[in-house]
Amino acid sequence: MSSELAPVNIGLLGLGTVGGGTLTVLRRNAHLIASRAGRRLQVTIATARDVSKPRECDTSGVMLVADPFAVVDAPDVDIIAELIGGIEPARTLILRAISNGKHVVTANKALIALHGNEIFAAAQAKGVMVAFEAAVAGGIPVIKVMREALAGNAVQWLAGIINGTCNFILSAMSEAGSDFAEVLAEAQRLGYAEADPSFDIDGIDAAHKLTILASLAFGIPLQFDNVYVEGIRHVSGEDVTYAERLGYRIKHLGIARQAADGLELRAHPTLIPAQQPIARVNGVMNAVLVRGDAAGPVLLSGAGAGAEPTASSVVADLVDVVRALTTDRENRVPHLAFQPGTLAALPVLPIEAVETACYLRLQAADEPGVLADVTRILADFGISIEAIIQLEHPDDPAVVPVVILTHRVRERAMNEAIARIQNLPAIKAPIVRIRMEPFA
Repeated sequence: MSSELAPVNIGLLGLGTVGGGTLTVLRRNAHLIASRAGRRLQVTIATARDVSKPRECDTSGVMLVADPFAVVDAPDVDIIAELIGGIEPARTLILRAISNGKHVVTANKALIALHGNEIFAAAQAKGVMVAFEAAVAGGIPVIKVMREALAGNAVQWLAGIINGTCNFILSAMSEAGSDFAEVLAEAQRLGYAEADPSFDIDGIDAAHKLTILASLAFGIPLQFDNVYVEGIRHVSGEDVTYAERLGYRIKHLGIARQAADGLELRAHPTLIPAQQPIARVNGVMNAVLVRGDAAGPVLLSGAGAGAEPTASSVVADLVDVVRALTTDRENRVPHLAFQPGTLAALPVLPIEAVETACYLRLQAADEPGVLADVTRILADFGISIEAIIQLEHPDDPAVVPVVILTHRVRERAMNEAIARIQNLPAIKAPIVRIRMEPFA
């Protein structure tokens, strides 16, 4: 059947890691992909900063150009694959492609999180598709599952290990007993972290991806500005060790939850029970755990980045677009899972209104009555204690590390209690607070 129809021409924006991987997969699996799509897919034109640069991927038969607008304006191109990343010129290029009546596939999570509402509205008006499976969790088909396989579910919550750099660092801290700075340097040496790792380790990348997942789960417009974001710089090797002694592991999670009075959207380090399957996802791997009212908990895990895992999602989107080329535009799968007119502006809770259990680590002087003062302050704010451990400080016997696990408490009360405890003369260092989730 694929030989009876004209091939679908693809314009590729970017021939870097993902772009090169996409071209490689399209060529290597060309017959298989054509059999599944119903038509042959071929890259006819691609943009690159240096068109003469030697490349690992085979670019024979592909016109290489330096000007990306030559790709989106090419009259014979049916689908644009945007794989350059960043906000500009990617946003302008995608909107131009849509205006030209071309379908778009993108791996650009920051662009979708920040400008997806505008892009999807433009695509809807023009009757073209924008597919973005590769924007979240690399090769894991989480967007397809959220948008299609779980369409009959009311999603109660989701939690994702959606940044491989953070997961590598926290996993290595656990396995090697190393501290944050040491493991970050190793991650940079191995290429898992950028020279400036802020985008990853400060939680921004995870928050972009969470923004997308939350829209798919709860039928809300994309709203990155309402996500609470916290990174992993303050997590120490001691925290990882103490958490494991108490039966937990620390992961950086993106969490979206339907609460009684609104939605929780937050990305931060989290203690989760060690027996939870998601707690055992290590290294640069990603995982997303979704709980639907009908399906129950569904765990998806796999490679969250890399040339071919991400290319796998890009090519899957290309196949989906090709399959839908002859479909009535009104009957296509909606971009954000819900029909555009039904997206609801549900309230997003400020972090101060969120309730979680907490892990607290204090450095306290080894003096009588200190723990009594701490527990009294917690009681004053209605905070009950689940567990408390006191350990010897390896360097200074006069200072005692104290770890406290609390039951669920509203964030505002926890903040006020921490401020009061921090002001005690016996507290010798900033208090570390890490939220806890059982995912029961």
